Order: sequence, then C-alpha cells, then structure tokens
Amino acid sequence: MANADTGRVTGRSLAKASRRAALLSAAAKLFAERGFNGVSIEDLGSAAGVSGPAVYRHFSSKHAVLSALLTGVSQDLLDGGQAVVENSPGPEEALRGLIEFQVDFALRNPDVIRVHDRDLDSLPTEDSQTVRALQRAYVEVWVAVLTRLLPEQEPARLRVRAHAAFGLINSTPHTTHRGKAVRDKTWRRNLLETMAWAALKAE
Repeated sequence: MANADTGRVTGRSLAKASRRAALLSAAAKLFAERGFNGVSIEDLGSAAGVSGPAVYRHFSSKHAVLSALLTGVSQDLLDGGQAVVENSPGPEEALRGLIEFQVDFALRNPDVIRVHDRDLDSLPTEDSQTVRALQRAYVEVWVAVLTRLLPEQEPARLRVRAHAAFGLINSTPHTTHRGKAVRDKTWRRNLLETMAWAALKAE
C-alpha cells in the first residue's frame, strides 16, 4: 500500500513538473514575441493549455514566471559550464567544450536570449540580483580556463574576452526571424564555434 501511494504521489509530481515546464516554454515564446508587458497570465495559460487561474498553482505572479525562466536558465548554464570543465582533460579542451556548450544553448534557446536581453530589468530587484550573480559565476568559469591558457593576461582583460565571445554567440537570435526555426544549424554552429575560438585566443 505504501508503494502504491508513493507511485501516485510521484505521478502527480511528474505531471506538475511537466505543466510547469510547459508554462515556462510558453512564457519564453510569448515574452520573446510580445515583450513581458505585452503578455497576460491568461495568455500564458492558454498557450500552455490551462486556464489563466491555473497558472497560479505553479507561479505566484507573472513576475515569478519570468524569474523562474531566467534564474533557471542561468543556473543551468553555470552547472553545465562547470561540468564541461570538470570533464575536460586540459584547458584547451575545456575552452572548446565551453564554446560548444554556449553555442548549443544559443541555437536551442533563441527566445530565452531575446527575453533576457529585453526583459531582465522587469525582474524584482532580489531576483535580478540572483540572476546576475549566477551569470557572474558563469563568466568566472570561463575566466578560470582562459587564465590557464593565457596566464600573462590580467583577469579583467580575460573577462572582456569572455563577454565578447558571449556577445558573438548570443547574437544568433537577432539574425533569424522570430517564430522560425533555425534550419542551417550546422553551418551556424561551425561558424560561431570557429569565430568564438579565434576571438578568445586572439593576440
């Protein structure tokens, strides 16, 4: 009997997590298309297949949706970047891995990048600080690798290199039409990885 109860609880938990993920996916698309202020709770619910009031079972407000979206992505980038470095045999492999990781993120999440660029300032102060702290930690993952490759460079200059690479890679959403899938991902991926590597290693 205990096992059956646990199974039902797990099933409900999975369903709730799936609905939450669907809401965040819908939010990324709608916020990217219309801007944070142009989307209502009812719009989010309709896009995810639930009623507007049902959204509140998962998020306390529209700002909470935006916070969950940007905080979650920032945490995923930090965790993923750290995993890349930990599983790389050396700094050169780590840097190539970080570049591939960031390019993959940019190609898979153009809507999230658009939302971040335009609506980060719509977050409440505390949530904005959390997102920015996670992003700074992610930058430092790159800086630590670059320091091993370019020990003669000051950390401040290496941060400039890292931010320049992010700007290059994350420009992808701004070179495609909204709502259209990127059909030439292989070509874009190769180009971005090559350019980012050249920029980061430039003398």
